Amino acid sequence: MKEFKNSNQGLVNTTLTVGEEEISAPILILKEETDNNEEYSAGYLQRPKVLFFDVNETLLDLNSMKKSIGAALGGHPELMSLWFTTMLQYSLVTTVANQYHDFGTIGAAALIMVAHKNGIDITDKQAKDAVAPILSLPAHPEVKEALLLLRREGFKLVAFTNSSNKAVETQLKYAGIHDLFDDVLSIEDVSKFKPHADTYNWAAKKMGLKPNECMLIAAHGWDVAGANWAGWQTAFVSRPGQQLFPLANLPEINKENILSVAQKLISIPFQQL
Repeated sequence: MKEFKNSNQGLVNTTLTVGEEEISAPILILKEETDNNEEYSAGYLQRPKVLFFDVNETLLDLNSMKKSIGAALGGHPELMSLWFTTMLQYSLVTTVANQYHDFGTIGAAALIMVAHKNGIDITDKQAKDAVAPILSLPAHPEVKEALLLLRREGFKLVAFTNSSNKAVETQLKYAGIHDLFDDVLSIEDVSKFKPHADTYNWAAKKMGLKPNECMLIAAHGWDVAGANWAGWQTAFVSRPGQQLFPLANLPEINKENILSVAQKLISIPFQQL
């Protein structure tokens, strides 16, 4: 069965083979409105075998780093967002150039770049010290409750992150949620950062899954887009300031926090893929 979406309506043209002929007819896929975007309704969703969670900003609250980053940047905590996006940018630069450095190393280098751009002197040690608190971030308030709820409902949970293996173990243990995951995957093992397609393909293969049996839950439009293009289902967590990429497909779920995503998942009468 081949499907493609009409651009302005909630219709899907479905091509079916009847006898020796193909018949194309529109069917209605209901959608629900959210504050910012649409999401597919219960009739469209299928139960993923594994839920993959992005870690930084999705599960863990980066706001606690404003103090250390702000201090390193001459008392300008508002530059933290620029630092984080620069870190993401240069993680992709290394991936495209077939290079690899761990997320912390790139984070320190990105901080030096942001400092110099804003006329601020900073040493390598100061940059590394300022980035170090990324290992001791608290979970967002609703995260633990949401993970416990999903586990009780029988979902398999995997942390899937751009942080290194050592870093993510430290992060999840500090946040008190490490033991709630069935597995923890770091892109360090493939030496490419999300959203490179190879990272999602590797993660699915690592868990013994087909792409459509996976769902990524993330607060980053680029991560959601990458997973969708790799054939995964997706859930977008619309943390403050985060946006979906307009050129990508809509996620199956779009909610304001992890608990709302969890409640949506357990409310739908999924049929196993």
